[in-house]
This record gives sequence, C-alpha cells and structure tokens, in this order.
Amino acid sequence: MSEYQYYEFQAIDRPLTAEEMEHLRGYSTRAQITPTSFVNEYNWGDFKGDEDAWMERYFDAFLYFANWGTRTLKLRLPARLLDPAVARPYCEGGSITIRPKGGNVILTYLHECDDGGEGEDICADSGWMAQIVPVRAELARGDLRALYLGWLLGAQDGALSDGDSEPSVPAGLGQLSASVQSLADFLRLDPDLLHVAAEASPAREERPLRRDELQVWLATLPASEKDDLLARLIAEVDPALPNELHRRFLRARDAARPEAAPPAKRRTVSDLLRAAEVRRAERQRLAAEKAAAAKARTEREAALARVKHLDRLVGQEAELWANVEDLVATRLPKNYEAAVSLLVDLRDLAVRANEASGFRARLDTLRSACARKTGLLDRLTKASL
Repeated sequence: MSEYQYYEFQAIDRPLTAEEMEHLRGYSTRAQITPTSFVNEYNWGDFKGDEDAWMERYFDAFLYFANWGTRTLKLRLPARLLDPAVARPYCEGGSITIRPKGGNVILTYLHECDDGGEGEDICADSGWMAQIVPVRAELARGDLRALYLGWLLGAQDGALSDGDSEPSVPAGLGQLSASVQSLADFLRLDPDLLHVAAEASPAREERPLRRDELQVWLATLPASEKDDLLARLIAEVDPALPNELHRRFLRARDAARPEAAPPAKRRTVSDLLRAAEVRRAERQRLAAEKAAAAKARTEREAALARVKHLDRLVGQEAELWANVEDLVATRLPKNYEAAVSLLVDLRDLAVRANEASGFRARLDTLRSACARKTGLLDRLTKASL
C-alpha cells in the first residue's frame, strides 16, 4: 500500500497577508495556498512545517489524515469563548487536549486506527474540513457536545481507565448537528457507544434569539459598557465579539429560568463500554433476524416463481430437448449457457413427474455425444447435471 497524507489548514477569523502566504510557500512548491487556506497532499516525503506553530500564528483549523489510520483535528478559539477550566474535564487521556497560547486555546483531537488503517479509503476531495469546521463556531457559542465526543473517543480508544467517571454530559447528544456528527464520523467514533452516552443527555432546546429579549437584557447593561461594546464592534477587528455577546446573553437568559433537574449520576468508562457492547450485540441480533427473514422471504418468492415457471413448461419436454440439441450443436459459449438452463428445467420437470431416471439416461447420452466439447461439459458439471 502506497503512502498518503493529507494536510489542510484554514484561516477563519482573518485572512493571510501576502507576506505570510509567501512565507508558507517556502515550505512547499506544490501546496494550494490562498488567503484562507493551505492544502497539500504527500505520497512521499513529509510536511516540512510545524502544525502547532502554524496554528498559533496563522490558522484557526487544521485537519490531517493518513492512510495508515491517523486522523487529527485542531481548532483554535479565543480563550474568552472557550474557558480552559470548562474544557479540561473533557481532556483526559490524550484523545483530546487543550493548550492555551497567547489569549487563545488550541484543541487537538487525535485518533489512531486500531487496524493501522487497513482498508482506509480516503481522498483529498472527501470534504472533511468543510463538514467539520462549523464545530468551531458551535464551541464558541457554548455548545460542548464536541468536547464530550473527544472524551468519549478516549474511552473508546482505551486512553482512560475503566473506573474514570464521565464529565458533565451536554444536552443534545442524541440530536447532533451535522458538523458534530461529521466530527464523530471523522474520528470513527463507535455509533453504539455514542448512542448509550446520549441516553443521559437531555434534549437540546433550540430557541432563536428574540429582539425583545435582547432589548431587555441590553437595558440592564451600564451605558458606559454598552458604549465600549459598540466602539469595539465598529473600530476593532474582533470576530469573536459577536459570539462573546451571544454567550453573555444566553447565560443571562438561562440564569432567569427555573432551576433545571439535578444532573444524572455520572457513569464510568466501564459502564459506557459495557452498555455499548450490549447494544451492539442486540443490534446485530436484530439485524441478523431481519436478514434471515428477508432471505427466507426471497427464497419463498423464488420457489413460487420457479413453480409457476415449470407449470408453464409442462407438456413441452420434447420441444425443450430439441432446443437443447440445436444449441449445443452451435459450439457457441452463450448457447451452451442457454442449453444448460433448459436442461435444469428439464431435470426439475422430470423430478416432479417421477421420471428422473429417464432424464438421467438422456443426459448421459448427450454427454457422450458431446465428449469433446469441454466448455459444455464444464458448464454441466457446475450446474450439477
């Protein structure tokens, strides 16, 4: 199997300058470089840059996969939008890590395939980055489902101890957004494990922002603070500010609601893996039963169709034998196939009429007459004739 590696970096909050693009060009003459991306494939050799350094300096997202099974995703967010203290409980075991750097945090997801990537079917036009990168905006708005998936990956990959307890289970694990589902698929997260994990996740309430609620909240802010926010919004290039305000509003709105039900008891890694195994076995049992029922139904339908077909041939045996003799005389492979099909019909008609011995005698005569036609004889043998 030849080597294949794919690297894709995305700049989201600000485009690269011409000088930065020129600097990156020095690392590869073949890469596709635009003001918002760096993409390259390697069938030999290796990436000459430093992924972490590039994430610190230039890019907001990085995706990598190799045909030996390694898959990596990195996301950079402002620390004020993803508090490291909130994220760290999900970052145990190494399948997901968080690293603060210069007012930002860099999340890294890492999955190594158990089978070493055997049978891995990946290509540059898979579109993984486009499907997954909206996860970054969801994290910025306070959606922690992608963090929980990272912890769950550690449980799946054996990076956590059996007795380790899960972190807080975010709402909506049973109703993943398209981007979070793509992240689960990219990391090859076990669907059965994800399903049992979601059993402790409350439904996610998707409430659109309402202007009247926003106005009520804004009225509670001091005038000086509102002036400062407006100045920042107009004068500063700060892509994180809208998400920051969005999160502040949601926190204020949630704080005004009645207290939610107490969280469910935390499950251990062992609890989740055992429950996933039970679900997998039950799902496979049901699938096997469904497949067996479908096979039996197909066989019944085929048997009925066969009976009707033979019914239409009753009384035509002499004509069928004549057709067989004409077909085998041509020495054409396609006609041999047609002759064998007719002989199968004649055999089954003979069995129904308790005349199998007569059919066998006539078939033996045909075999003797065609002793030099090895193509025909081979087909007869394969058809058990």
